[in-house]
Amino acid sequence: MTADACELLLSTAFRNVINEPNIEAGFQQFSALTGKDIDFGAFSDAVAACLRDGLIREPVRLPEGALQCHWHLELTPKGVAAVRAALDR
Repeated sequence: MTADACELLLSTAFRNVINEPNIEAGFQQFSALTGKDIDFGAFSDAVAACLRDGLIREPVRLPEGALQCHWHLELTPKGVAAVRAALDR
């Protein structure tokens, strides 16, 4: 399931912006955007796998001037290339 969840995560990040206060809210936004039945564990595993493979940037960020961290889903250039390659198939 992780490979499918990773593909869905990457394609969702390619087409949408997810910027939320925490991972739980990020998961809710992801679920709303995709309409797919993926549990939080599979989502977390997909985030970890994509981060480990260099396909997404570190999602926990402290923007300049912010008082708390935010959770942001953003592809790296390698992630963008992976999504484009998948779309070309």
